Amino acid sequence: MLKKLFIGLSIFMCATAAQAGAIEKLKTFIAATHSAQANFSQEVLDQDGRRIQSASGIMQFQRPGKFRWIYQTPYEQIIVGDGVKFWLYDKDLNQVTVKKLDAALGSSPAALLAGSNEIERGFVLRENGSRGGLEWLQATPKAQDSSFAAVLMGFDAQAGLVLMELNDTFGHKTVLRFSAMQRNPKLPAQQFQFTPPAGADVISD
Repeated sequence: MLKKLFIGLSIFMCATAAQAGAIEKLKTFIAATHSAQANFSQEVLDQDGRRIQSASGIMQFQRPGKFRWIYQTPYEQIIVGDGVKFWLYDKDLNQVTVKKLDAALGSSPAALLAGSNEIERGFVLRENGSRGGLEWLQATPKAQDSSFAAVLMGFDAQAGLVLMELNDTFGHKTVLRFSAMQRNPKLPAQQFQFTPPAGADVISD
């Protein structure tokens, strides 16, 4: 479950750079967007395209390396990156998992946009054509131990990044859709801080 939630971190981003190719839109977004907030929906599909998991919630991020990912349905979970550590809180289990941020991100989709501007150090980027009215970019991790085979990002000419498809090494596909995106909102610093609730079990490396 941690892996399925963690892929959602990669959504901390969406903006538009008019009429440019998908790669250029991604680079322009990273250079110009310091913070963002959006609603998201997430579906996980198996090898046969059957839905095996769905969720929705709100994401926020502030570059570099700070984010807050809140799952509201079907269960409540919070993922926070404070710039140094990665926190995952499962409310039902009253359990907190904490890792070093760099180790948790690695070559994950989150590293595409939550970190530095040097995207191509960790990913091979290429244009992936047009389909469904969107312009697509494919990002392939360079690290051989990445759990993702490829990340596809779909850009709308007006709304920017609206769809992501994350293909893992087990043949599963996670589809992320974004709406009500706000670009460069002022977000309070405490949004990217996390203190384990009293009585919660804390699991750390």
